[in-house]
Amino acid sequence: MNTQYFPEASAILRHAIDNHLKGQKVAVLGHRRPDGDCIGSQVALSRVLLQNGVDAIAVNPDPATRVLEPFIGDTPFSAFQDFSHNGHVAVTTDCADLSRVGPDLSALFPEPILNIDHHISNTRFASENIVLDDTCATAEILAGMFFDLGLEVDAVTAQALYIGIATDTGQYCYPADYQRLFELSGRLVKCGASPVDAATNLYEQESFARIKLLQKFFDSMTLEAGGKICIGTISETDYDETGATTEDLEGVVDYARSIEGVEIGVLIEDRGGRIKGSLRGKGMKYRLDQVAAKFNGGGHAAAAGLNVEMEHDTFRTELLAELKARLLAAE
Repeated sequence: MNTQYFPEASAILRHAIDNHLKGQKVAVLGHRRPDGDCIGSQVALSRVLLQNGVDAIAVNPDPATRVLEPFIGDTPFSAFQDFSHNGHVAVTTDCADLSRVGPDLSALFPEPILNIDHHISNTRFASENIVLDDTCATAEILAGMFFDLGLEVDAVTAQALYIGIATDTGQYCYPADYQRLFELSGRLVKCGASPVDAATNLYEQESFARIKLLQKFFDSMTLEAGGKICIGTISETDYDETGATTEDLEGVVDYARSIEGVEIGVLIEDRGGRIKGSLRGKGMKYRLDQVAAKFNGGGHAAAAGLNVEMEHDTFRTELLAELKARLLAAE
């Protein structure tokens, strides 16, 4: 195919590989509590760099979740505590700002060479920045650039990119350029990606503890703003009572968003004064990244996250006021 998906970005990647990364030891960094796009992008970029004369290893502040770990394959991959820094330079994937890699890695690599991301809130923190906020996933950007440049995409790389795209589109349900996306996904399947393996591992391996955690979330749900906002909460005691872990929260907020009439779904994870929030909207008009930014967060216009130290009731009141204002502005 002669299609060029992201020609300007691809030229930047080619230049970075040839002039800054080749012959180097490179740590490919991803964000805390990695999701499918994070792990998929780290795996894919690390493998392609290795094939192009770069001594690459993926490094993450947190381990891959149980359902994502099988997709790493034989890719060099390390948790931060096991990583031996020995003259490495860094590139980041799927990170809107440097703090997303965690305090240890950001201190170790304060000036990454390359930042590849799709978040609208990206701060362009690296020497070279490939940020395409009109794409659905970092994996989509990488797939397009790899095909643009004629780089080898083996079966493990293809599967990792497919996982990144599938998860960040909500199984191809969220707004995206689907003509481009389906073409890229089809090419990944030709390279060895298996949609069946992806679906089976991601969505048909639920732990019983996660199901019990979902019950807690459902029981906590309330409808606000005339039924246009749904908020659910998970507390520290919920983990103790169900045996679940934080990785079991992946995708839980989507249940709140999926309710008929709800425009914005919210998950509040209360850790005794430390709040982690996830926001999901039906459409991009609510600019949830800007709402999250008011609470030390960021992300996408329709999907964002935040972390803040605040008393639960105060946070909920302030967040709800911001979300109601977004609803009014959109109307």
